[in-house]
Amino acid sequence: MAQKMKSVKVTDFPQNHENPFLPKAIPEMKGHFVRAYVNASGADQRAVFNAVDPNTGEVVGNTTFVKKKVVDDEQFTKLYLTQFEAFFDLSQAGLKVFGYIMTCMKAASDMIYFDKEACKTYTNYNSYASIYKGIAELLNCGIIARGWSDSIFFLNPLIIWNGSRVTFVTQYEKKSKSKQIEDKNQLSMDFDALEAEFEE
Repeated sequence: MAQKMKSVKVTDFPQNHENPFLPKAIPEMKGHFVRAYVNASGADQRAVFNAVDPNTGEVVGNTTFVKKKVVDDEQFTKLYLTQFEAFFDLSQAGLKVFGYIMTCMKAASDMIYFDKEACKTYTNYNSYASIYKGIAELLNCGIIARGWSDSIFFLNPLIIWNGSRVTFVTQYEKKSKSKQIEDKNQLSMDFDALEAEFEE
């Protein structure tokens, strides 16, 4: 006999000003990224610097730029199978509310605005009781977390995501960099601008 999920309320869970899933999610997501190095020579001669003898015009050497592409190997997946067990204990209310949440997702955003009236229409519920039950289940399963107001929720990017998670991770890595690291990166801006010209 299946064990019944413990009854919980939305107010049993803390409110958050930042996504509480990120400390665990960011390092784990980085493990799914594939770095591919592409030799640009033979594909685009703009990526090759030739050393030319000024007297004869003969090419005596060259330098080839190698561009790095970072690809999320789960880039277009909405639900991640490795975390699918989070859905096992959801009731019909939890699944219906989750369905509404998927309609609220914005590309590369870890946050949604939750409109309970719109959710009521989407789920065809006559009251808010089932909606709050569904939200509480999603909170309890670690699929979402409460934001700073009753209409803001954070998504767990290890479970559900819309768009490229590599862009998301990069944004958060840049946000957390110290001024010292940013100053060092300033030195490579010219090279980055040149490399951008070779992007397909």
